[in-house]
Amino acid sequence: MKKPIAVLAALSLGLAPVLVGCATQDQDPGATPEQTATSAPAASVNDADKSFAAMMSVHHEQAIEMSDIVLAKQGIDTQVANLAEQIKEAQGPEIEKLQSWQQEWGVEESHNMHDMGHGDGMMSEEDLQALQEAEGVDASKLFLEQMIAHHEGAVTMAEDQIRDGSYQPAIEMAEQVVNDQQAEIQQMKDMLAGL
Repeated sequence: MKKPIAVLAALSLGLAPVLVGCATQDQDPGATPEQTATSAPAASVNDADKSFAAMMSVHHEQAIEMSDIVLAKQGIDTQVANLAEQIKEAQGPEIEKLQSWQQEWGVEESHNMHDMGHGDGMMSEEDLQALQEAEGVDASKLFLEQMIAHHEGAVTMAEDQIRDGSYQPAIEMAEQVVNDQQAEIQQMKDMLAGL
């Protein structure tokens, strides 16, 4: 009677790799775990993710525009100029990532600066014109004041994404935006007090 039990045990052990093989057969055997995880990202994307990608890319574009305006001026405080460069370096790659998500998800880039308002921290045409016309210390101060409001709008948008989004990489970017821009808001407030 011991023989059949031993045979059954051996058979069950022999079938284990076959069963494991069946469980993973529907995946591409040549795919890396990263490729498998990102092969169908649309399933994990909701409207909050799409809105975040569209609106934050436009928001970042304006921050770069504001930075370019101030960097083109003479007599700008060195710390302010350094911050403007820092903003461009951080937000440029994020814009590329946000726009690549929009393409991947089939989201039309329908949001533009006119779809957003001061509640989002966006500057109006009049605000940008005032920054264009300001010089020296006045330009440095105005840039800081406007960028503080702009960053506060971005933090609010990012917090909405953290709360409502479902696409993990976008949530992680939003968390980074909150951390980075809150730190920059405090930095700008300190700089403003020193001008």
